[in-house]
Order: sequence, then structure tokens, then C-alpha cells
Amino acid sequence: MHIPDGWLDPYLAGATWLIAAAYLVFMVRKIPRERWQVIAPVAGAIFVAQMLNWPIPGGTSLHFVGGAFAAIYLGNAWEGSAVISLVLAVQTLLFHDGGITAYGANFINMGIVAPWVGLLIYRALQNRPRIASFFAGWMSLFLAGCAAGIEIGVMPTVGYPLSVTLPAMAVPHFLLGIVEGVLTSAVLTTMERLHVYAFPRL
Repeated sequence: MHIPDGWLDPYLAGATWLIAAAYLVFMVRKIPRERWQVIAPVAGAIFVAQMLNWPIPGGTSLHFVGGAFAAIYLGNAWEGSAVISLVLAVQTLLFHDGGITAYGANFINMGIVAPWVGLLIYRALQNRPRIASFFAGWMSLFLAGCAAGIEIGVMPTVGYPLSVTLPAMAVPHFLLGIVEGVLTSAVLTTMERLHVYAFPRL
């Protein structure tokens, strides 16, 4: 799902960077300093999970995102966004997984769309937590993939119209989203049984 350098024109890259930067500044102000000791290890775990990529037709690839998991586990979409912001920063700067100019777009997709969609769905269905976490993981990945497909498709530099890029991202992420939903539900259920909770707010 990571968009590389050169796929977004300077206008869209700049616009998404501005949106992401404004969100990140507000996010940092919303999160108490002591919560970063919990956010960092969650980011490390999700970073490892995201390293698994599967190439698919159309020049894209699939991987787990974990935005919904982070937001549900930490109980806060802002902290879920913080987790993904750290993951993307390391991937972009050290592994060239996603471009620096596209960091804003990648963060919007995986760091804003995924955590907020996941947590909102989970809270709407929280009376049945296993089902809620499944749909949260599934839809968060699907809609994040759709957002990436739209961003790529509106760029003339890519050479493919939106009618190609959106289905190319939406369909595989809809299918992989089922797997992410299953894993999100399974991991959260297991952690609850083992009483592995995020530290309470201090």
C-alpha cells in the first residue's frame, strides 16, 4: 500500500504533507508524554508485521497495516495514529518502503483512515467485541486501500486512470482485509484472555 516517490505530483504530495503535518502536530499535543512508552513497543510489533508483503497484479502489493489493532488496543485513535506514524517514518527513512514525498499520503491512508475507521466500527459494535474487532480490521484495511487507489488514480504521472487504480487497490485489500480482520480479532481476544493490556493513563 505504500506509495513510492514520483507517483504523486508535487501539488498532491504537498497537499497531503500539509494535512498530515497538521494532524501530527495536533496528535502530539493530544497524547500525554507518558503514553509514548506504550506506543513505541506497539509500533515495533506492527513494524515487523508490516514487513510481510505480497505482490499483486497491477504494480501494487499487499501487507498488514495494524491501524485498527493499534487504535483498539490503546483505546484511542490518536495513539493508533502515533503508532503508524512511527512505523512509516522508519520504513520510509531506513528501508525506502514508501517515498518521502509520499509520506503525507501514506500517513493519511494508514495512519488516519485505518485507526479512525477501525475504532469507530469497534465502538459501534463493541457489545460483541470479537465481531467488532473483525469488522474493524477488515474495513480499516479496505478503506485505506481505497484511499490509496484514489490518490494514485488522480495523478496523470502514473499513467493509469482512476477506473483502473481504484479497483486494483480496493479488490485485493477487501479480500486481505478479511485476513486482517481475523488476525485483529484473534490477537485482541488472546491478549484479553492473557490480561495483556496497554498501561492505563497516568
